[in-house]
Amino acid sequence: MGTARTRFVVVTIVLGLVALAAYAVGGSPASPPSSGHVVDDAVPVHVALTTRGDIDLSLSVVARTEPWSTVSVRARSSGQLESLDFEPGARVKKGDLLARLDPLPLQAQLDQARGNVASARAQLDKAQADLTRFRQVLDKGFISRASYDTYRTTVEVARATLQTSLAAEAGARLQWSYTRIVAPFDGVTGTPLAWPGAQVTANDTAIVVLNQVQPIRVSFSIPETSLDAVKAAQVRGPVVVQALVPGDKGAPLSGRLEFIDNTVDVTTSTIVLKGRFENRDGRLTPGQFLQVSLPTAHLANVVSMPAEALQSSDKGDFVFVVGSDGKAHQRFVGIGVTSAGRIVVDHGLEGGERIVVDGQLLLGEGRAVRFADKA
Repeated sequence: MGTARTRFVVVTIVLGLVALAAYAVGGSPASPPSSGHVVDDAVPVHVALTTRGDIDLSLSVVARTEPWSTVSVRARSSGQLESLDFEPGARVKKGDLLARLDPLPLQAQLDQARGNVASARAQLDKAQADLTRFRQVLDKGFISRASYDTYRTTVEVARATLQTSLAAEAGARLQWSYTRIVAPFDGVTGTPLAWPGAQVTANDTAIVVLNQVQPIRVSFSIPETSLDAVKAAQVRGPVVVQALVPGDKGAPLSGRLEFIDNTVDVTTSTIVLKGRFENRDGRLTPGQFLQVSLPTAHLANVVSMPAEALQSSDKGDFVFVVGSDGKAHQRFVGIGVTSAGRIVVDHGLEGGERIVVDGQLLLGEGRAVRFADKA
């Protein structure tokens, strides 16, 4: 009995000391928090505005560049390659010298042809002089008419021989000119395919590949289901094709659609289209992969929103709209097509409403929000 009473007294003393210590520290053992301290439970969000206006829908696909024209430059005369007169990968103009063949064998043929021309011309001159002289004696009756006709025939044969010799000289001069191999158009040279000292066969041995890159073509395929929309866009006017070069921080390139193939590929259900790009700044090189887009339809006076605002649930698609009360309200919407990162809204939103584009995972109906940025 005494022991129990002693324990009670000890516990009472301990509790009293605890209460005293609490009072000394906080002024009261159960001091409530200050009524002026309010916990901010508003969710930080990023918002954007819905817009109402016209939207051009576009189709985005992967494309590849092609040279406007390409040719394997070959000599038009046989001979030994004497020199290369271009830098690999350099731009050349039409008519610029690319290579030379050894001209000596063809120069000899040209000189021989020129000699034949001179001989034929001398023979014609002599035949004409003889004919003139014998015409005089014919009038005096010193030769017969048959003899005179023979001399006249000799003149015609000499004239024909001269014409043949002149043609042979022109052919030899043409063959000699083929020893200079020139660019057939403005373009960019590739790596040499033959080197000085090699024997070149006419119209057979390739010397270099030349690509025309100004302008340049961009080839791509679209699904056949999009073909009608592209043709409808063509009816409205020239179809502009925009191209983005991977890794290039410059502005998008602009060209125009110039070709639609006449057959859909039955294995892929796609059709080939090609755009023309002037490529004056040389940013495009044959064989590059590009991301291209072209307009397919024009929507007038529609509401659109950033694609990142859209959320989905088992009840449908929705967004969080920030009301004038500073709270987020769930709004179910009907959506249409997507273009350039924006979704066309069929119903549920009006232009100029603030919608949440970042921070939705922490939101619920009626949850207070604070803006991490301004709409």
